[in-house]
Amino acid sequence: MPDSNVVLYPGELLLPADRSSLTEWACVACDQFTSQPRYWEDVRRFVGSHPSTLDLILPECYLSEASERIGRIHQAMRDDLERGVLVPAVSNGFILVERNTSSGARVGLVALLDLECYDPARGSKALVRASEETIAERVPPRMTVRRGAALETSHVLMLMDDPMHSVIEPLFQKHDELDRLYDFPLMMGGGHLTGYAVTDPADIASVYAALDRLRARLSPDDPLLFAVGDGNHSLAAAKACWEEIKPRLTPAETVVHPARFAMVELENIHDDALRMEPIHRVLFGCDGDDLLNEIAAFAAEKGATLAAGPQAQEITVVYEGKEVTLSIEGSPYNLAVGTLQAFLDWWLLSHPQARLDYIHGEDTVRMLVAGEGAVGFLLPTPERDRLFDTIRAEGALPRKTFSLGSANEKRYYMECRRL
Repeated sequence: MPDSNVVLYPGELLLPADRSSLTEWACVACDQFTSQPRYWEDVRRFVGSHPSTLDLILPECYLSEASERIGRIHQAMRDDLERGVLVPAVSNGFILVERNTSSGARVGLVALLDLECYDPARGSKALVRASEETIAERVPPRMTVRRGAALETSHVLMLMDDPMHSVIEPLFQKHDELDRLYDFPLMMGGGHLTGYAVTDPADIASVYAALDRLRARLSPDDPLLFAVGDGNHSLAAAKACWEEIKPRLTPAETVVHPARFAMVELENIHDDALRMEPIHRVLFGCDGDDLLNEIAAFAAEKGATLAAGPQAQEITVVYEGKEVTLSIEGSPYNLAVGTLQAFLDWWLLSHPQARLDYIHGEDTVRMLVAGEGAVGFLLPTPERDRLFDTIRAEGALPRKTFSLGSANEKRYYMECRRL
């Protein structure tokens, strides 16, 4: 039962009854490869007729087809429950996960987050906050999926600032003593995933005790305990759906209603295998030379100059085989991504025929802008150790500021829960 002092809860977590085809079951986060439909077509061919989380999500590559796809998603959820595809793997616990990628092995804890502790508004002082501003048009389709959903599966990664490695790592040190739930290679070069049941009351109590110690170190005026690392839009959608449901409930129902919670994976920002990478931009339907001139004019209007200096923000612009590095001195925005996003938002207002996408990976940007009519913007790598301080000082960062690893290192959908 929710307690105002608790943010994470154990719960009933579902996994496939047949664990022989888990590579086909788990697919990557829906907000990846948004300008590469070929990736999702390859996933569909790979999955074939196997049960898969691909049938339970709406890849953002297909947002324009949301009205056609959402009904099929809801039916697939009901079918998986009715046919016994999914069964309880943990009845009142967490799942400890280890993910091996090219960055190394990182560990996390799958749990239920109390949405009453989360506020995505910029400048919030809640215990759980967004790390980035959301893109307004990407929240409603996820709300529509969640409103009629029988199941929740999640790609949300929640970060905590635990330099002493006190919450998750002690559990992992004893993982050989835990029941192993799954151990398999992820599709499409996603690495390897292993999960362990955490159901012993003593182990659950140790997690709470460590979180209490972390919380005791926080300022009472600004108690930032968790920040969303990946999945800002999905968690914002879950919160918005909960706010819709809550007024219709009795006080007793409000305490236990499944929509009050969202499944997340908690990770430590100090995990050595957790990389923060920039999210680049590609603008389709524009001319690179003209755009550079307009950036210069925009910077001048904001009191900035295109000149190198000790505090200059650097953005590399690539298009049609050309590469130009912009050094912007005196920007009113604290980060290069903020300066760029402000320009793009302004520019797009007068160019409705153009399209902006957010891209993981420099190589992908260069591939997408190889022809005419597209311009790529390569941004600097964020400083991981400053993330929590920056959120406290500035509120949510500009939307799509950073990525936790490359696209195929994102969280894969694995566990489910009933809604």
